[in-house]
Amino acid sequence: MKLVYITNGINGSGGLERVLSIKASYLADELGYEVHILVLNHSDQNRFYSFSEKIQFHSIDVGGNPISYFFKYKTGIQNVVTKINPDIILVCDDGLKGFFLPTIIKTNAKWIYERHVSKLIEANDKDGSIKKIMTKGKWLLMSHLAKKYDRFIVLTDGNKKEWTSLMNIDVISNPLSFFPDESSNLDDKIIICVGKISYQKGQDLLIKAWQIVHEQFSDWQLHLYGKENLNYLNTNELENNVFFFPPAKDIEQKYLQSSIYVMSSRFEGFGMVLTEAMACGVPCVSFDCDYGPSDIISDSVDGFLVAKDNTTELAEKIMALISDEELRKKMGIRAKENVQKYLPERIVKQWNELFLKTINND
Repeated sequence: MKLVYITNGINGSGGLERVLSIKASYLADELGYEVHILVLNHSDQNRFYSFSEKIQFHSIDVGGNPISYFFKYKTGIQNVVTKINPDIILVCDDGLKGFFLPTIIKTNAKWIYERHVSKLIEANDKDGSIKKIMTKGKWLLMSHLAKKYDRFIVLTDGNKKEWTSLMNIDVISNPLSFFPDESSNLDDKIIICVGKISYQKGQDLLIKAWQIVHEQFSDWQLHLYGKENLNYLNTNELENNVFFFPPAKDIEQKYLQSSIYVMSSRFEGFGMVLTEAMACGVPCVSFDCDYGPSDIISDSVDGFLVAKDNTTELAEKIMALISDEELRKKMGIRAKENVQKYLPERIVKQWNELFLKTINND
């Protein structure tokens, strides 16, 4: 079976790129699919993550004013699709343009859309009334165009609630990035947070919580991994135990050297960093934000869920794990056990079943 993934690019260090590298490679290497990935403007070069050598890559050039961009986008994709003649086309583009593809591209292939983010990525509490109206209009257009897809895939049951008008919707979670034999010993006084320094990821809220933690446990360190936006955070009073690092290809080793993972996001599409940390036997403390953490963490069993934006409670749960080594290690063991439901062989099996069902549903 021939698959074509259409996405903006695969050379970044984000979750979408990570997931596609795991899933597409597994489909090509283990299940024998002929996998093609189509990107824009040669963004398949200098890839951050590794992809199977069996995957075939294609790029189209787009740019210019909106009319020129759209024409190049449509024509470029049509040419590649016509050449490959795939059985299924999967669109991994969280922007608006990807929603138009089943309408503007001529093909006999089935269409599957993968939604990797929440609708909340389009919204901000500080938006004015006009911006809010425009955002709601965009969501309505997306919901209308989404019906043109044969299947529309979201990551969690919570995400599913954002698309109540769709009858073609399914839930398939992200696969684990890795599952090492070893686990963290949870003895190092390091707490880790991975993700772009941004409003969505909420490191500003984490720093507020960390100020409370630091007063009682000044010998513990907070390590932040992600694209830097240091102007977003004020850590002047915490410069001796808050450390910033760029995205790390060996992030697995960083988890294994940490004792607690903290996620302070205001919203998520899934929260793959939680599953990565748990795979390394690291207990997590996370805001119970929309969407993902409550699907992944069993509260007070393999980690803690904290009321959204409640920095005091976030600090309290972090300190509970710091002060209770037995609890920390018990939760770490359970985290590694419970996260195995996201192993690639289990998640990609769901994709294989979806492909077969979609193809045979003529």
